[in-house]
Amino acid sequence: MAQLKASSPSSSIPVTAPSLHTTGSLLYHQLWKAKTLSFKELGLRTSVGAKKLQVIKAAARSDTEIVSETVKGGGLRGKLNKVVLAYSGGLDTSVIVPWLRENYGCEVVCFTADVGQGIKELDGLEQKAKASGACQLVVKDLKEEFVKDYIFPCLRAGAVYERKYLLGTSMARPVIAKAMVDVAKEVGADAVSHGCTGKGNDQVRFELTFFALNPKLNVVAPWREWDITGREDAIEYAKKHNIPVPVTKKSIYSRDRNLWHLSHEGDILEDPANEPKKDMYMMSVDPEDAPDQAEYVEIGIEAGLPVSVNGKRLSPASLLAELNEIGGRHGIGRIDMVENRLVGMKSRGVYETPGGTILFAAARELEFLTLDRETIQVKDSLALKYAELVYAGRWFDPLRESMDAFMQKITETTTGSVTLKLYKGSVTATSRTSPFSLYRQDISSFESGQIYDQADAAGFIRLYGLPMRVRAMLEQGI
Repeated sequence: MAQLKASSPSSSIPVTAPSLHTTGSLLYHQLWKAKTLSFKELGLRTSVGAKKLQVIKAAARSDTEIVSETVKGGGLRGKLNKVVLAYSGGLDTSVIVPWLRENYGCEVVCFTADVGQGIKELDGLEQKAKASGACQLVVKDLKEEFVKDYIFPCLRAGAVYERKYLLGTSMARPVIAKAMVDVAKEVGADAVSHGCTGKGNDQVRFELTFFALNPKLNVVAPWREWDITGREDAIEYAKKHNIPVPVTKKSIYSRDRNLWHLSHEGDILEDPANEPKKDMYMMSVDPEDAPDQAEYVEIGIEAGLPVSVNGKRLSPASLLAELNEIGGRHGIGRIDMVENRLVGMKSRGVYETPGGTILFAAARELEFLTLDRETIQVKDSLALKYAELVYAGRWFDPLRESMDAFMQKITETTTGSVTLKLYKGSVTATSRTSPFSLYRQDISSFESGQIYDQADAAGFIRLYGLPMRVRAMLEQGI
């Protein structure tokens, strides 16, 4: 990560005492003695000296004025010119805006990626961002790119993390982070920032993408720096800086939604012994309440990638949205798992991936027709590593890109259609066809055929079983 140039430990600057009211004279003399301080020292002492100075200055001016002056002359922790912040409009990112201005003396450009999280989450964002002190809000629709360039390659690879997780959040972070790097270039920013906590995987996913695409960018992660420890602290900070607090009901769950999935964490889910509540789910109905009549859906696939639903060709994002709707009403794609986070701890999450579950079932079923045994075994073994790389945020790693080239080559003939039966949470393949099918009815039939002579099996078995026969002869002294 590129370091803040103004914060180099070796660069010392004289700090001149400001003019203060006499009521703060005693504390003033304690803080501003005639000595030289480095920015590193100031950064380390932020929780003591800088905060006391801020309190004194607040006696004469409002916090809003303090932030404005800080932006002009540098922040409490260093100096950045412009920061692109991954922005959702929620409490955390609303507070990060003034915090960045106050601590790094910078302009803040808020960035929001539309990856299919829903229209409600995008409503009123520009007004919220400006009210928090941002100079600009940039919103980009990444849904098609997300599905085409991130979801579909993982689907083609058969990437599943730890037997269950279909990588919904893992795939979304690199496309968002890549867009942030692009925006930083467009607006002339020298830094990027995110609101990920120091205990999760997302901080790694964002920052590895930043490193890979623009290693010169500074990265600011407030949750690893500030003294805010929870929601109440954040609300207090927002009020102190005249930042409108989002008046939304606080969910008891931590959720992440995009076009591929919806994840749920926290509250009763933190105890793996607790069954999820029925009203927690949002993308799918309870399988018990799903229709009593099964529904059949046909998925068209070309070179390992889905292209149509029930004979209708659709764009990648539209196709996935359609399957989410179909799968959701039949209770498809609910996963409850305890996973190993990249940072070392275990966590429990519940995921809803209706459309993705349908697509994985279809792709896997078609491969049984088009790939031979050895190829399937190698592909499955590589899929495990592929999933680990994506989960760990190494999307732009040459290893994943090389493995993706293999997956693209090996699925060139995975073309055809699969019909699936959806019924109360289950997905069952009922039909599969392909012009490149390796299945030959004239060979596989129990009826006699010209290609396969059953008598040949005797010699094959003798040769195939020779190692076992030799070992038995050795053990029995034959």
